[in-house]
Amino acid sequence: MKIRLRPELEEMIKQDVQRGPYQTVDEFVEHAVALLHEQETWLAEHRSEIAAKIEEGYAAAQRGELLDSDQVRATLEKRKRAWLAEKRRA
Repeated sequence: MKIRLRPELEEMIKQDVQRGPYQTVDEFVEHAVALLHEQETWLAEHRSEIAAKIEEGYAAAQRGELLDSDQVRATLEKRKRAWLAEKRRA
């Protein structure tokens, strides 16, 4: 399979290979494709949950039940700490 990339993408990949843990461009691309595949699989498996959350948020916004930016940041930070703690235990 041949893949043609825009010059700016080629340069970005070369820079990542030079400073990262990848030995070759092929290794970098394999890793990138695997990550993208994992992400797409997760999104496909959770599509209905995501759509429900979007609908829930939109309905709340229509009712004027919006969170301010400080509340959002605090909630995300709390979730991040919990996620990191779970990863450390695993």
